[in-house]
Amino acid sequence: MKLLKTLVLSTALAAGLFATAAQAAEIRIALVAKSLGNRFFEAAAKGAEEAAQKLGDVKIIYTGPTTTTAEGQIEVINALISQKVDAIAISANDKDAVVPVLKRAQQRGIKVISWDSAVAPEGRLLHLNPSSDPLIGSILVKLATQALPDGKGKIAILSATPTSTNQNTWIAEMKTALRDHPGIDLVATVYGDDLSDKSYRETQGLLRVHPEVTVIVAPTSVGITAAAQAVKDAGKTGQVFVTGLGLPSEMAGAVHAGVTKSFAIWNPIDLGYSAAYLAYDLVKGAKAEPGATLSMGRVGTLKVEAGGTGAMAEPTVFDSTNIDRFADVF
Repeated sequence: MKLLKTLVLSTALAAGLFATAAQAAEIRIALVAKSLGNRFFEAAAKGAEEAAQKLGDVKIIYTGPTTTTAEGQIEVINALISQKVDAIAISANDKDAVVPVLKRAQQRGIKVISWDSAVAPEGRLLHLNPSSDPLIGSILVKLATQALPDGKGKIAILSATPTSTNQNTWIAEMKTALRDHPGIDLVATVYGDDLSDKSYRETQGLLRVHPEVTVIVAPTSVGITAAAQAVKDAGKTGQVFVTGLGLPSEMAGAVHAGVTKSFAIWNPIDLGYSAAYLAYDLVKGAKAEPGATLSMGRVGTLKVEAGGTGAMAEPTVFDSTNIDRFADVF
């Protein structure tokens, strides 16, 4: 009997040790969104979960603040440092404000990358651009041009937050591209803070203060949806067009109603998938040095450029000819 108890105890102890070892081997990657409740980031989280299933030894912690603020993200990151996660992949609300806390995370051995909206280089190892910034800027101008009568007229921009890295970069690239379009006049840039109600109100303000505007460009999935609804509710369908970056699932109605002729976006599922894969690569010892090539699984490979950045893929343009094929996907 004593021998049997010893064997049972030894077996239980061994099982516990194996379980502990398995838990220790699991790589925990935190995917930090600009804010929760945003369908773009929810789609990205699905992609990250897909990558985790493919990799096998990864757990995704999808998190973010309830509002699009740097303060909210700092609070979230502090909690993740306490949890001793292995990697943090963040879409930043403010590229500079989150640097100190992300430096602290790196000092604790946590691998930090940014994706979608960049963190300043000193706060991360790598930044994953969804696409080339100049390409995004030129595509946004092209979409605006196609929506304007004869490719000429006045446009306005509805952005997310004033500190949003990606939004500001794309707007700067738009302004560069607009130099080749002297017939287009950018008259205003307003900010909806990636909140539907504020973006709706800012669009109403644009329509009231700038009745000469024919196209509103919103390089934000929250803003473009709210702007399209505001234009429709104002009875301006066919007079004012909305374009920018949006999700097919949210923009199909605007396209079919004639408020939006076309818009663009990259696949957010692929973006989350790629971010998770890259974070995993770094935890496993890969180096994000200029010239290096890192795996993004089924999405392909990332060539690391100067400044520790790389681009995933070209955006896809959606209009009435293809939107229904993607409206149920993302």
